[in-house]
Amino acid sequence: MTDYARRVTFAPLAWLPAGAIGILREVARHLLKRPVVGIAAVARTADGRVLLVRRGDTGTWALPGGTLEWGEQLAAALPREIAEETGARVVGLGAVTGVYSRPDRDPRFHAVTICVMAEVAEPIAGPKNLLEIREARLFAPDALPGDMAMGMRDMLDHALGGAGRVVLE
Repeated sequence: MTDYARRVTFAPLAWLPAGAIGILREVARHLLKRPVVGIAAVARTADGRVLLVRRGDTGTWALPGGTLEWGEQLAAALPREIAEETGARVVGLGAVTGVYSRPDRDPRFHAVTICVMAEVAEPIAGPKNLLEIREARLFAPDALPGDMAMGMRDMLDHALGGAGRVVLE
């Protein structure tokens, strides 16, 4: 084997178990002190009700969504997160309503969250992980909870009343 072939085929990460690579990526993300990219949906049914999730860590309501997986695109992440957190099926994705980056929004890390309108079918299966999400519920627009996790109430208000204006925070 040539020296070049040895250098090209040397792949130390291939020796690690698949789960360890995910942990290494997560540790590296925190060590590098870079913002995490997330996506959240202002998800509504055809009749206008808004889909929210009750978080397991804070017990407060939130928009469905989450952080991108390594190598994942935004358009794939949002339907995946909605399905995991609510059991609902995305009927269609709409406009971006805002990009939120205030460092104090999330106590866990600095996140940049892209907020998108979405139409969903009613939840069927509910949350897949009850430790992360306690429940998913549809709310009439006039019955939305006042306090929401991670400063998401203003994201929701901007999306529902922003008249097409995109917020860049």
